[in-house]
Amino acid sequence: QVQLVESGGGLVQAGGSLRLSCAASGSMPSINALVWYRQAPGKQRELVARIARDGSTLYADSVKGRFTISEDNGKNTVSLRMNSMKPEDTAVYYCNAERAGIIIATGQGTQVTVSS
Repeated sequence: QVQLVESGGGLVQAGGSLRLSCAASGSMPSINALVWYRQAPGKQRELVARIARDGSTLYADSVKGRFTISEDNGKNTVSLRMNSMKPEDTAVYYCNAERAGIIIATGQGTQVTVSS
């Protein structure tokens, strides 16, 4: 099994920055990728960024150029650096572990609020 714990959420003004972290533990070899999703009230869950074991990354169009996902393999931690934040980035952000295209674990989520 895989356990994920997010941290780093909070309140930020538009244009500001936040850094989210996700600490992974457990059956790490079973993970192919780590993925950040977010869900705003009344909206569907949205993939924000994904980093695969080979280091390749994927971003939602809405965050390209503003968000950066990175992984510290030595610490089994994935981070999401969020710059130039917008009110529409407000959501609960979840860290997920993926294996063969399937989400096998999800963290508890961390609230991010961007004020205008």
